[in-house]
Amino acid sequence: MCQVFISADPALYASRARSVRLHGVTTSIKLENLFWQVLGEIAQRDGMGVPQLCAKLYDELVAERGTVDNFASFLRVCCGRYLALQLCGAIPRDAAISIASLNTQQVLAAGSQSRPWVNAA
Repeated sequence: MCQVFISADPALYASRARSVRLHGVTTSIKLENLFWQVLGEIAQRDGMGVPQLCAKLYDELVAERGTVDNFASFLRVCCGRYLALQLCGAIPRDAAISIASLNTQQVLAAGSQSRPWVNAA
């Protein structure tokens, strides 16, 4: 069983920091390369770069929650949710379909039916 996981390319779990501008302040975010790749796919679907996506997610999270305790962890969870929602069919695998064009309530409903932990509080 473990061979499935330990055979991963070490480059995927190597970390790297990227600078992004959040609320006018340049900050550094350190994530594993796999997460940067997933964020790149998400951003590309909506015609953005990764820094733009990070800023948008940060702004929307602050608007919704008022604060951001651990943004790097939040980004990792975003990647996991994106992949899980793709696996269950709630987000189309066709990268030409933007995330913004999807009906959020339908995506979340479909995700909670097949993967309840995706929307767990």
